[in-house]
Amino acid sequence: MSRFLGPIRQLGFVVPDIEAAMAHWTQVMGVGPFFYNPQVPIEDYTYDGRSYMPHNSVALANAGYIQVELIQCRNDVPSCYKEFTDAGHQGLQHMAYWTEDYDRDLAAMQDQGFAVRMSGKVGENGRFAYFDRQDHPGTCIELSEVKGPKGRMFAMIREASEGWDGSDPVRPFPDLGAI
Repeated sequence: MSRFLGPIRQLGFVVPDIEAAMAHWTQVMGVGPFFYNPQVPIEDYTYDGRSYMPHNSVALANAGYIQVELIQCRNDVPSCYKEFTDAGHQGLQHMAYWTEDYDRDLAAMQDQGFAVRMSGKVGENGRFAYFDRQDHPGTCIELSEVKGPKGRMFAMIREASEGWDGSDPVRPFPDLGAI
């Protein structure tokens, strides 16, 4: 268990080809099914305090308790992901803690000296923040709000992985408004 905000719940991998990455994770690693969104609708996105319009493709699956997130940047908008790939890295870029009390946990991280580098929101109650303070090159901490529709989607993704038989390995992201 982490000393910060409980268990790590997600490992985020930045990849150059998300389709190839999903094939590797499902066929070689046996992880799936992946829920894929070719363009995540991110609202209120900022990087280093400036607003941008990112175009990221994301795929999510669970390996037991841990969620695997695959991310491919589709434009040149500044981000922690682009900074990671520009430095010559690919692979594990972040680990995420999930919270139902985002404001409290964001304040707790900031009180420990962590500064928000990148933030935004995906749907209702889907805020996220990536922190700047890091000792390992490239790999950072994300705080992800998981109450409401986003939390229900994450639960559905985990349930789909339990006993997954390898069929239908890539599925569309559910509509957050319908969850």
